[in-house]
Amino acid sequence: MTDSPHSAFSPLALTRTLSFLPLAQGDVDYCVARRGQPGLLRELAGSPASDVILVDRDRLAVPKGQGATAGRRHAGIRLVMLPATYLTEDLGGNGCDTRPLYYLGSLEGRDYLALDLALLERYAEGAQAGDSRLIHAARERFDWIGLREFAPHGTPRQVGLATSAVSLSMWQSQQLFCPQCAAPVEPCQGGWAQHCRGVEPGHILFPRIEPAVIMSVVDSRDRLLLQHNSSWGPDFHSVAAGFVEAGENLEHAVRRETMEEVGIRVGEVRYMGSQPWPFPSSLMVAFKARALGTEIRVDGQETKEAGWFTRDELGARMAGGTIRLPKRATIARGMIEEWYGSDLPEY
Repeated sequence: MTDSPHSAFSPLALTRTLSFLPLAQGDVDYCVARRGQPGLLRELAGSPASDVILVDRDRLAVPKGQGATAGRRHAGIRLVMLPATYLTEDLGGNGCDTRPLYYLGSLEGRDYLALDLALLERYAEGAQAGDSRLIHAARERFDWIGLREFAPHGTPRQVGLATSAVSLSMWQSQQLFCPQCAAPVEPCQGGWAQHCRGVEPGHILFPRIEPAVIMSVVDSRDRLLLQHNSSWGPDFHSVAAGFVEAGENLEHAVRRETMEEVGIRVGEVRYMGSQPWPFPSSLMVAFKARALGTEIRVDGQETKEAGWFTRDELGARMAGGTIRLPKRATIARGMIEEWYGSDLPEY
């Protein structure tokens, strides 16, 4: 069955850009020009005007007891925010090896750093006993939760800091060697780059970001297309998404991925927003697309099933507990809520 592309009223006409995306928050100035300043991290690590958050790949330190509140609708969770001098004076850190520190930026006279426990542990092997004590104290003294769990509960500033810290930690923990010469690498430029220790002097590496498109597809009746993929848990449904191919633009990726996953050809495409997704290194770019047909053809391998939903049908399925939707930290949830017309209820 084919939808008419000449309907009097396009279901995309009232599409709104996504004004709130959990991982696209923050107001701290990155101060990019400062990152290469010699001795910056050492200076900031000893400054009373510096605050430090703690990160360990995709996990963040929060006060003891707050981790258990993640997922509760109105719970507020804050990051552990330590004065930089506290790390060196009270937690046993030696204040010398700045490689596990990231410079996250500055605002209103405060500088923000992140201490990466994964990196600290790597560099502390067979090294200073103070570093080992710091790692043990941090892991015992605080709760640790993932960025996805923290983002719906944190303040915009802290979520922005957390997203930057997790992005850097995930990258630094995964790229241990130069992809060109296989020599070991070390963090530099405030943790936002790596220095290759190979024979080529001055070779600097930067994080590679993988763009992915995600799309809410609607038909001429303004029904939303949701699908269930083979890698997802029971009853979980979401919108289509996929990585951008080499040499491909975003709009082409939207059309190709929708055809590949559900066999639907789309016409009009509208940009909705974007947010980082550092698991490990994606940027999710959201679009709303109008289907030119309604006959669904899934491949049965990656996509197991898909269907069109009215708002009443989706509401009934949520109330009946027969469908699960993306969590509040995801851009997919914001896209579904934009179509639904209000916040999704929690069941």
